[in-house]
Amino acid sequence: MTRKTFAHFARRIIFSLLVVLFLGTGILVVCGLQDQLGHADVALVLGSKVELDGVPSKRLQARLDRTVELYQAGYFPSVIASGGFGKEGYDEAVVMKTYIVAHGIPAESVIVDGHGDTTFASAQNTRTIAREHGFHSVFVVTQYFHIPRSRLALQRFGFTTLYSAHAHIYEPRDVFSCIRESFGYVRYSFRRYD
Repeated sequence: MTRKTFAHFARRIIFSLLVVLFLGTGILVVCGLQDQLGHADVALVLGSKVELDGVPSKRLQARLDRTVELYQAGYFPSVIASGGFGKEGYDEAVVMKTYIVAHGIPAESVIVDGHGDTTFASAQNTRTIAREHGFHSVFVVTQYFHIPRSRLALQRFGFTTLYSAHAHIYEPRDVFSCIRESFGYVRYSFRRYD
């Protein structure tokens, strides 16, 4: 193979990979933007950054606001607030509970999962919580680009009845987040779920 032929072949491979990446990303975005509403036993709202002053970041606030909206519409009677301990020094799940309780969800309806450091961990912990409380269906609330991977993880942990809705926030950095989620979805497709 000549150098010119190899360069042509390499360009075609790179172009093909980019097409697959962008098509895959586009499919994930479209799927994430299509809410799948239904009545569930519990909602799982996934954590995100808490600001240095202890308030939810815009992304997290949008997730929590959507959770409150759906709770008030009667889609679920209980909420799992799942997040980790951020570098800012706050337990995301506790901040999340405080916020949604202040916005109308009764404290006794909120379960705190402070070990939801990753989407995988949140899904795994939700399975444990569901077994303890007799939950069978889950309604996941997060960013649109995060919905497909979250649903995949929950399905792999045994949930067959799943609903989802995305937070109403769109930012320029979503472009990077969407591409990153494509790689994350592929990685989660091949993960082991015990």
